[in-house]
Amino acid sequence: MSINWKKKTMALVGVILIGIVIYLLYVILSYKRIKDNQPLEINQNSTIESIKMGEVYRVMTYNIGFGAYTPEYSFFMDGGKSSVAESKDKVLGCINGSAQIAKEFEPDFLLLQEVDLDATRSYHVNQKEIFDNVFSEYDNQSAIIYNSAFLFYPIWEPHGKSLSTIAVYSRYQIDSALRRSLPISEGFNKFLDLDRCYTKSQISVENGKFLCLYNVHLSAYGNDASIRSAQIEMLVKDMEQEYKDGNYIVCGGDFNHDLLSMEDDLRNELPETFHLAGDLFPQSKIMMQAKSSRANDIPFDPEKSFVVTLDGFIVSENIEVLDYTVSDEKFAYSDHNPVTMQFKLKT
Repeated sequence: MSINWKKKTMALVGVILIGIVIYLLYVILSYKRIKDNQPLEINQNSTIESIKMGEVYRVMTYNIGFGAYTPEYSFFMDGGKSSVAESKDKVLGCINGSAQIAKEFEPDFLLLQEVDLDATRSYHVNQKEIFDNVFSEYDNQSAIIYNSAFLFYPIWEPHGKSLSTIAVYSRYQIDSALRRSLPISEGFNKFLDLDRCYTKSQISVENGKFLCLYNVHLSAYGNDASIRSAQIEMLVKDMEQEYKDGNYIVCGGDFNHDLLSMEDDLRNELPETFHLAGDLFPQSKIMMQAKSSRANDIPFDPEKSFVVTLDGFIVSENIEVLDYTVSDEKFAYSDHNPVTMQFKLKT
């Protein structure tokens, strides 16, 4: 190799290294956690001021998977191949499909996770706007769960930048809503786990108390066990205080814990005054239902895909659970199936 070519090669390597350093600095310097204890703006559309004792209500939780997960989709972070949705049309199809599934159940309260506002991975479709239109008579509020830097990985199809939320819709007026920042991994792992949060929405009850509706999306398996435990501890402490104040607690979402495992730390760290809603029914009934989440290492295959129930509800003992169902939507529009619960407040 001539001296000229050696110099050109070294110069090219130098430029690449400088580019990598600049990119890493951009990721590090642009990182910041979203403020804790952040009051949330409520979009007020409902005319119903409070909920009543003894009446039956339906709540649904649904992780809509940022509109990417057709049954054929697999995700690169889980060992699959894709890092963005197949197309904008597929995103629109999935979000509209998820919204119609939710609408058909006529929930009084709807908890959504992985709702993108503006993200490379979902072709910049504002997914909340679609749900806003479908649930136009509901109060709603949302909280940014993360606003990530541009992820230039994989090189051939960068995952890009994500502005994503969790959202709540209520047929009844929401009096207040708060975003709480959950503990997350420190060091380099925080750039992979991104931010985590839950929201607490308070809805008036006719007796002067509140229904406290929590919407959660906890860290996934594979993260530091101490962080996962700290998230549960924080959530439980908050719910316990609301219960001590005489309020009613329904906490739903994507817990990223195996809700059917008797060994799971989420179940084992709940105080006696709180229950996983599924535990209030015979396990034979619950085990026969569909599972709420599929693995994303391969396209969905009913015979081969690993499935598990990560989504559901925690309730305080002053909530009477009347029905609890994982709906078998065959993962048509998301890598999660919706979970619904019927309940009433105990007198």
